[in-house]
Amino acid sequence: MKQGKIYIVEDDKTIVNLLKQHLNKAYDVFSVNNFRAIKQEIEEITPDLILMDITLPYFNGFYWTTEIRKTMTLPIIFISSSDDEMDTVMALNMGGDDFISKPFSLTILDAKIAAFLRRAYQFTSDNYQLDEFSLSREGILSNESKQINLSPTENKILSILFEHQNQVVPKEDLLEKLWENESFIDQNTLSVNMTRLRKKVQPLGFDRIHTVRGVGYLLK
Repeated sequence: MKQGKIYIVEDDKTIVNLLKQHLNKAYDVFSVNNFRAIKQEIEEITPDLILMDITLPYFNGFYWTTEIRKTMTLPIIFISSSDDEMDTVMALNMGGDDFISKPFSLTILDAKIAAFLRRAYQFTSDNYQLDEFSLSREGILSNESKQINLSPTENKILSILFEHQNQVVPKEDLLEKLWENESFIDQNTLSVNMTRLRKKVQPLGFDRIHTVRGVGYLLK
């Protein structure tokens, strides 16, 4: 039995064929047919995870990630030949959950995909509440009048903080719970995700995430 659906957004046919051949053993794997209608294809396929290249025909991966994030929260892993640190930061700020540089290890890619899908399937707790703010297990943060859809990583970060309200959560604990293996992520990437999360929830008036310098984060 296949463990989920993966959608590959990549225009290099050699890489697409390599990924399909490798991932087909465990997942139902799809790739882009029409590079002008990527979001439409995603809505029709309803994948569990997306592998996203940056350089694409017509519109780049940053554009499509921004479009996807308007309505969907599934994990997006960027795969790019760029080794520019700014591209990594941009990918995360646009709504990506992780970034792998080409050439990449299929073993590490397998581990990352499995970790993201496992988190998505296991995140079944009840809604969290803090004063007028509510966080659903689907990743919707709301107050009494508005709501915001969070990405899977944003949702996981905030759910961990909600679980430990009024307690300092060390960065190391967040890294361990988020990625299950700290070799896959560093504290700088966590900081980028946290900055993006804070900015995203500002329209709700949610200013409850506090940095405890040199230690971690506190929700109160």
